[in-house]
Amino acid sequence: MTDSATPLPSAPLATGPRGMRLLSFHREPEETRFPDAPVAYVLLAVRHEGRLLMVHVRSRSCWELPGGGIEEGETPRQAAARELREETGQTVDADALRFAGFSRTALGPGQRVLYGAVFTGALERVLPFTPSEEISAVHWRTGDEPLPFGEVQTVDEYVVRLCEG
Repeated sequence: MTDSATPLPSAPLATGPRGMRLLSFHREPEETRFPDAPVAYVLLAVRHEGRLLMVHVRSRSCWELPGGGIEEGETPRQAAARELREETGQTVDADALRFAGFSRTALGPGQRVLYGAVFTGALERVLPFTPSEEISAVHWRTGDEPLPFGEVQTVDEYVVRLCEG
């Protein structure tokens, strides 16, 4: 790991409503792998006409960025394009995504630490959304506007701000 990581604070950078903690954010090359934990998931900060795409995850009753686990044999970039399609019905060429860095998170006290590859992108057009067992709704959010219902994953909001800075 190089010096480009956000320094490890004594407290998390952000804590979410379900106990998730953002421990640090690393601006390393996309191919970086870390000795202390795997790169196990992806997050996408995708915009259309300046609005940020958020998904409402049924099992957590929480608004989050689209994303999910990386499957066997899949690169984080490929996983990002797949997860966006599976969760929201939106399609993007994986090569069109911009790699922003790695979030280092823990899901709760004493929980395993994981890294997530964070990608940003813009969609020229929006396709219709169909609710699924996993995702009940999508919302194109402007700024910090309140969402229609439910809690917001504040860790994801913090990650979005890091990507913009």
